[in-house]
Amino acid sequence: MRFHLLILIQILPWLGFSQKTAIDFHDEGVMFSEKGSQVLFYRTKSDPSQGEYQRPHYIHPLYSLDGEIMTEDYPEDHLHHHGIFWAWHQLYIGEKRIGDGWENRDFKWTILSVEEEKIDGPAKRIVSKVKWTSPLWTDDAGVEVPFVSETTKITVHPQDRAYRLIDIEISILALEPKVRIGGSEDAKGYGGFSPRIKLPKDIRFSDKTGAVVPQTTPVDGNGWLDISGAMGRDGAQSGLSILSHPDNPGYPNPWIMRSKRSMQNAVYPYPGATPVPISTEEPTILKYRLIIHSGLKSSEIDRLHKQYCQ
Repeated sequence: MRFHLLILIQILPWLGFSQKTAIDFHDEGVMFSEKGSQVLFYRTKSDPSQGEYQRPHYIHPLYSLDGEIMTEDYPEDHLHHHGIFWAWHQLYIGEKRIGDGWENRDFKWTILSVEEEKIDGPAKRIVSKVKWTSPLWTDDAGVEVPFVSETTKITVHPQDRAYRLIDIEISILALEPKVRIGGSEDAKGYGGFSPRIKLPKDIRFSDKTGAVVPQTTPVDGNGWLDISGAMGRDGAQSGLSILSHPDNPGYPNPWIMRSKRSMQNAVYPYPGATPVPISTEEPTILKYRLIIHSGLKSSEIDRLHKQYCQ
């Protein structure tokens, strides 16, 4: 009897957590929620009303801890920006340019499947299988041939005190030889993992060294970046920290930041202005963690980043 009671005591916390975080599949995508409050929505279908800028395969909305929408989708200044998204300007097979994923030009994401992956512990995860195609890469019959296979994992952890952790892992594997990807062809080299966050007038950027001031070109990175300001409900202070995993290529990468009307390339997207090859045998894996919080200190964010790195 004592043994059974001990086991029950050990599993009760997990049972409670498992009831907190939920995944619901809808026609347009997948909603993560916790205790009935929305956390994020992963979009699996394009919006035809957006014409040439429509696309699936991104996160929007992303919610603050008090339920305010933190992301923007199809903003007027950049219609090709979409919540938490990832895309690259330069797409090559050999020397042939086959589209621009950043601007949705001659490029398309097709979601093959989205499923929940059962994992230990209280977190919830989905796995999305995606293929990349272009009308500029076809077979002899003119049918588009996939040239990259992407597997993306989105993991939502239960809220812990004043923050919530969200993990995003992007794995890309070439299906054709000599595939290369790259960012913008200038000194900025932007592209890749790119949150489009609502930016209030009091927006503040910081890392473990202190305040970080946006520049036109990349600034040095220290593994994580925090974006804070009046982003919560009714102007409450809220924040979003973006953590890069040390296994990412080029870590610790520089950042590209903007204080208005733009996305945040934080951490600065691999690989920058010079295209790099994507293997047909070993996938390129990019890992990021988001911290949604209501006012964490820099020391606490840095502690959570060190924890993530382990």
